[in-house]
Amino acid sequence: RMITIKSRRELESMKKAGDVVARVHARLGELIAPGITTEELNRAALEVMKQAGAIPSFLGVPCPYGGCDFPGVICASVNEVVIHGIPGAYALQEGDILSVDVGAIVDGWHGDAARTYPVGRISTEAARLIQVTEESFVAGMRAAVPGNRIRDISEAVQKVVEGSGFTVVREFVGHGIGTEMHEEPQIPNYTGRERGPRIAEGMTLAIEPMVNVGTWRVNVLDDKWTVVTADGKLSAHHENTVAVTADGPLILTQLW
Repeated sequence: RMITIKSRRELESMKKAGDVVARVHARLGELIAPGITTEELNRAALEVMKQAGAIPSFLGVPCPYGGCDFPGVICASVNEVVIHGIPGAYALQEGDILSVDVGAIVDGWHGDAARTYPVGRISTEAARLIQVTEESFVAGMRAAVPGNRIRDISEAVQKVVEGSGFTVVREFVGHGIGTEMHEEPQIPNYTGRERGPRIAEGMTLAIEPMVNVGTWRVNVLDDKWTVVTADGKLSAHHENTVAVTADGPLILTQLW
């Protein structure tokens, strides 16, 4: 599906979904601490969505690798898990890092955002990984202006990540977003031969660097969902839904 160029009214509708996603993250940020399970976080996220009248984007999504439909409201990815971690009985431990991806639908429009949270006191390396991942998102977002191409976003992300000695996951990418969770165009976090389409006012993009300490290569576990680093080293994820406007990029998944 090709990306949709949105009117001001449609962007306002998407902002409602983005607000719910931001509220979920705010609530989870209060709860994340040693001892809480990822399933408890999942239930807390569902409660926020229910109170807001939102539909979870991820719950029941068909597995691209032939496994079961996704069983969680959030993706909860601990340490070496890159994305698509399934919430469960695991209790967070001091020193873990937890990447949480949240998606919500309001009036048919999607919001999508991910954050990587420290659990208690974390290592210097882990803290730096989280910081660089956030910085790479900001760099990519700043390139999301009318007249640029998607490749400009990719190049900006890659420059920050690799300049800091980390690596960019290549098998999974950002995407357009609107009335579908995943729309065109794909937004790699690294540069290839493709320049990608030209960026235009009204586009809404899920920009989401996934950054590893070691190799960029990943494996999918037997549950057909959980994606882990191939070398078992840490990974971080930072994502927001971003609207392209004449005045610059606008984050729709943050509280104003």
